[in-house]
Amino acid sequence: MASYSKINSFNALKTLKVSGRNYQIFSLAQAEKQLGDLAQLPKSLKVLLENLLRFEDNHTVTQAHIQALVDWQKTKTSEQEIQYRPARVLMQDFTGVPAVVDLAAMRAAMAKAGGDPEKINPLSPVDLVIDHSVMVDHFATDDAFEENVEIEMQRNGERYQFLRWGQSAFNNFSVVPPGTGICHQVNLEYLAQAVWTNAEQGHNYAFPDTLVGTDSHTTMINGLGVLGWGVGGIEAEAAMLGQPISMLIPEVIGFKLTGKLKEGITATDLVLTVTQMLRQKGVVGKFVEFYGDGLADLPLADRATIANMAPEYGATCGFFPVDEITLEYMRLTGRDPERIALVEDYSKEQGLWRHTGDEPVFTDTLTLDMASVEASLAGPKRPQDRVVLSKVPAAFQAAVELNLQPAKPEKQRLENEGGGTAVDVEESHHESDRPHFELDGQRYDLHHGDVVISAITSCTNTSNPSVMLAAGLLAKKAIEKGLQRKPWVKSSLAPGSKVVTEYLAAAGLTPYLDQLGYNLVGYGCTTCIGNSGPLPDPIEAAIQKYDLNVASVLSGNRNFEGRVHPLVKTNWLASPPLVVAYGLAGTIRKDLTAEPLGQGKNGEDIYLKDIWPSSAEIAAVLQKVDTEMFHKEYADVFEGDESWQSIQIPHSKTYEWADDSTYIQHPPFFEKIDQPPEPIQNIEHARILAVLGDSVTTDHISPAGNIKKDSPAGRYLQENGIEPKDFNSYGSRRGNHEVMMRGTFANIRIKNEMLGGEEGGNTLHIPSGEKLAIYDAAMRYAEEHTPLVIVAGKEYGTGSSRDWAAKGTNLLGVKAVIAESFERIHRSNLVGMGVLPLQFVDGQTRQSLNLTGKEELSISGLSDEIQPHQQLDVSVTREDGSTESFKVLCRIDTLNEVEYFKAGGILHYVLRNLIAA
Repeated sequence: MASYSKINSFNALKTLKVSGRNYQIFSLAQAEKQLGDLAQLPKSLKVLLENLLRFEDNHTVTQAHIQALVDWQKTKTSEQEIQYRPARVLMQDFTGVPAVVDLAAMRAAMAKAGGDPEKINPLSPVDLVIDHSVMVDHFATDDAFEENVEIEMQRNGERYQFLRWGQSAFNNFSVVPPGTGICHQVNLEYLAQAVWTNAEQGHNYAFPDTLVGTDSHTTMINGLGVLGWGVGGIEAEAAMLGQPISMLIPEVIGFKLTGKLKEGITATDLVLTVTQMLRQKGVVGKFVEFYGDGLADLPLADRATIANMAPEYGATCGFFPVDEITLEYMRLTGRDPERIALVEDYSKEQGLWRHTGDEPVFTDTLTLDMASVEASLAGPKRPQDRVVLSKVPAAFQAAVELNLQPAKPEKQRLENEGGGTAVDVEESHHESDRPHFELDGQRYDLHHGDVVISAITSCTNTSNPSVMLAAGLLAKKAIEKGLQRKPWVKSSLAPGSKVVTEYLAAAGLTPYLDQLGYNLVGYGCTTCIGNSGPLPDPIEAAIQKYDLNVASVLSGNRNFEGRVHPLVKTNWLASPPLVVAYGLAGTIRKDLTAEPLGQGKNGEDIYLKDIWPSSAEIAAVLQKVDTEMFHKEYADVFEGDESWQSIQIPHSKTYEWADDSTYIQHPPFFEKIDQPPEPIQNIEHARILAVLGDSVTTDHISPAGNIKKDSPAGRYLQENGIEPKDFNSYGSRRGNHEVMMRGTFANIRIKNEMLGGEEGGNTLHIPSGEKLAIYDAAMRYAEEHTPLVIVAGKEYGTGSSRDWAAKGTNLLGVKAVIAESFERIHRSNLVGMGVLPLQFVDGQTRQSLNLTGKEELSISGLSDEIQPHQQLDVSVTREDGSTESFKVLCRIDTLNEVEYFKAGGILHYVLRNLIAA
C-alpha cells in the first residue's frame, strides 16, 4: 500500500481525538476551505474524495483529480479517471483459489527471473472465507451437516492444503476455515469496522473502511456504511499487490425511501421491488445511494439485504450512510466500544453521518414508499423479474408458452389438481403413463411446476434475523397445524454464519424446521451457487424420462438458467418463510394467496395466512438475538476444527506444484514474462467461435456447477484417473486451468446461434462445418493458427465476478469479444486478461449486420498507440467472398487499462514492474 500523502495540497491533515486516543485524519472540512462547498456531495463520493486526499502523490492522484470529484456537484457526471485504493480485499474460496494460484505462479516466475519471490506479497489485508465448497449431498436428517462437512473435506483436501500454504507463505493473508459462514455475512458481522485504522510512522490514521471483493455480492457491506464492491480475481490481485483501481468518477443515483413496510411484508419483498425498479431505471456502472427519512425505520439487516443485490439491479454498489442504526448493529454484533465511538465521531466529523432531511445532489433520483411493497418472488430465470405472489402460477405458465423451457408429456392433472393454470402438453390416458416416481415404497405423481428444491440459502437473506426467524415461526405453525413438506421437495437450511443457528435454537424454532426437513446442511452458499447436490435418484429419473419442467424456490440472489441444478428449468427467489411455504405446497402452480397449502390434522384446508407470522411475533423472537452469540461464534474464527488444523503443509516461499494434481496446476499465463511484451497488432482473418444473444451471464461463460461425464473437462478428468463420482464441481477445480479452459462456454443452457440456438456448449468449426464442443473447436483453430472472436448481444458478462470467464476466454485463443454492451466487472476482466472488449455502435447489432458465425473477421486500427474509447474498423468476409465493414468502440476505458493491455494483462503489468524494480 502506498504511503499516505505527504503532499497534502489542501491542508486536510488534522488530529481527531476519540476516547482519549489521537487519530490523524484527512479532514474533508479542512479541505473544503480550498476546494469549495462539499455539503451536498453524495456520501459515497465523500468516501472516494477522502481516499484521493489521503493518497495524493502528484502521479496517480493529483490536485486535478481531487478537484474533479468536488466539481462533480455541478455536472453530476464526470469523464475523469481516478485511482482508488481500498483498505482491504475480501475473497471466497472459488475465486480465491485461482487468485492464490496466480500469486504462487507469480512467485515462481519471479524466482525464475532471478528476483526475490517474497516481493509477491499482499500489501493490503486480505481475508479469504471458505464458503463456496460445501454441497447439499445429505439433507433432511439430523446428521446432514456432519456428513456434508466430511464429504467437503474429502473432496477439497488438495485445495485446502494449498490455501493453508498460502496462509503461511503470504503476509497480510488470513483464511476463515470451512464450516464457519458465508464471506459477506462474516464480513458484515465481524470483519468490517466501518472506520479502519492503521499505524504508520508513529501515527494512528483513521479513514473509511473500504474494500473490493472477489465476489460480486461484496456490495452487501454497503449496508454498514462501508464502500465496497465486487471485482474480478484479477483486479483484486492487483489491488492487494499495491496497484490502484482505475475507475471513472461514477454517476450516483439517489434512491429515496419513505414510509414503512406493511404487516406481513418482508425485507426480501422490499429488495425484489428495489431490484426491479433500479433495473428498469438503468444503473449499470453507477453508484446507488439510499437516502430519505424512511431509513430511520429500516434495520441494518434489511439495508444489508438491499445492498447485497446491487449486482442484480446492475449498480456498482448500493450505499447506505452511517447513522445510529449502524452503531446499534455494531453494538449487537460485539464490535469494540472504542471502535464504535470512533465510527460515530469520525462519521460526524467528515460529513458521512446521515441526518434527518438530508438531500444530497444526485445524478438522478427515484423514490419508493415502502408501504406500497407487496409479497413477491422473482423468476423464472432473472432476479429482476419480480412477480407478485398471486401471479406466480401465471408467470410459470407464460414461461412455458414462450418456450423458455419446452415441456412435453402430461396434461391431465394440471387443471384438476394442484391449482394454478395448466401447461398445454400431451395427454396421458393411463395412470401408469403419468409422470411419477417411487420413494420409500410409495408412488407419487410428479408434474410440471412441482418444487423439487426448497432452499434457505445465500448471504442475501441468511444475514437477516427477521426473515430467518419468520421462516422458523412459519415452520412451527405449520407443524402445529399438521402440515408437512411434500415428499418430492429437497429441503435445506444453509445459514451464512453460526450465529443464525444459535438464535434459531435460542428461540426454540430449530425443532420445527428440522421436522419439516429444513435441517442444517452446512454454512455456505450451497444451492444459490449451484451446490444444490443431487436430487434423489427416482426424482431425477422421472424428470428426465418425462422431460418435466420442475422448479426450485430459494432465498438466494441468483436464479439464472442452469445455475441451481441442471435438471431444474425454472428457479424462483423468495423470502425464507415463502421458501418453506412452497416446500409445503410442493408446486409453483398454486396461488398461495388464495389456495390451501395442504390439509391439516383434521383434514381442514390450511392457507398461508393461517401460518404466516405477525410482525409482533417476529419482534418477540428477535429479542433472542444477543451480543454474546456473536462473541461466542467469532472468538476463534480463524482456527477451524480438528480436520482443518491437521492439514499438513509445506513451509516454502514458492509452491511445490504437483504434476499429478487435478485441483491445482501451474498456469501458463507468465511463461514469457522474462521477454518483452509483444507489440499490439491488428487481428487478421479471425473466425467466430460463438454467436450469443442478450444477457449471457458469467455462469454461461465460466465453468460452474456440475462437470458432465462426456464433456471435454469430464474426459480430461477421466484420462487422469478421476471417476465421475469424484469430479466435484467446476468451482472446486478453479485452480486447474486444464479443467477450466475445457469448461469455458460449456454451460448446458448456453445457446449458440451458429447452431440455430440449440442449448449446450457446442459450435461449428469453419470452414469444415463440423459440429464440435467449443473447447475442441478452439484447439483445432489454435493448431491452424487462427485467432478467434466472440459475437454477442446486450449485457454480455452479467452476473458473478468470475475471473475464469475472462481467463478461459483468453486460453481458448479468443482475441476480442464484440457485444452490444458489457457488464462492468466482466469488461474489466477481459482487459485484465488481454482480451479486447469491443462494442457495436450506431445501433448496429449482430442481427442487423447478419452475422451468422460463418464469416471471417479482421479488426484494424490496433497498435501500441491505442487509446481509451477509440473507434476501430471490422472488415467482414462472408462465405460467398463478399466483403463489407463496420465500426466498433474499443471498450478499453482508461489509460491504466491501456497500459495493462499493452503488457498482456494486469498481472503481467504488475509482475513486469516488480521484476524491473
